[in-house]
Amino acid sequence: MRRSTKPAPPYDPAVAATELRIDGRDDAALTFVLAHGAGAGMDSGFLVAVAQGLAAAGLRVVRFEFPYMAGRRHGERRGPDPQPRLLAYYRQVVQGLGDPRRLAIGGKSLGGRMATMVADELSVRAAVAFGYPFHPPSQPTRLRTAHLATLRTPTLILQGERDPFGTKAEVPGYVLSPAITVQWLPDGDHSLVPRLRSGHSAAAHLRTAITAAATFVTAALPHGQSP
Repeated sequence: MRRSTKPAPPYDPAVAATELRIDGRDDAALTFVLAHGAGAGMDSGFLVAVAQGLAAAGLRVVRFEFPYMAGRRHGERRGPDPQPRLLAYYRQVVQGLGDPRRLAIGGKSLGGRMATMVADELSVRAAVAFGYPFHPPSQPTRLRTAHLATLRTPTLILQGERDPFGTKAEVPGYVLSPAITVQWLPDGDHSLVPRLRSGHSAAAHLRTAITAAATFVTAALPHGQSP
């Protein structure tokens, strides 16, 4: 399996440069852009496993980091950039990858949320969120769902049943577009990890999520194409 590193496409100088991590074949029919969550970068164990799993399923996977993560690599601890900056950078990466009809986008938590916010605008094939942050933990009234009501891009949300950012008891009460499919991972938390006593395993849940994501985005390809 091929893996490479190359510079991200140029953008406004106010946006910090980053690198792209690429897994999978260059001739894949579909490229999946995978963004990280708020607290861990593109080389976290979760994102590496997802990228490698999707690549093994025949997709070309592109990972990147939002500008604020650069400081963390040098010991500076700070929170995510303001939302407009995050969205601008996600747009930059996607627009540098060519035909949106051959692109799917997504990410872990924050990265998945940003993906769903630009998916319609960028006319990509599909979006996938691994643990969507419907609201901050213990703040169920601070919903981050307004754009999900009108989302047109086929979107898969892979959610742990006890995710503190949106549980299985809460999410069915939200207004979500018919373009959105929510798949629940039994007893999973925000990283889809179940408790030992549940009888499920983190490894099995991750395999299930990767398979579901690959199947979902592949189904969004034009008829007759396959990864």
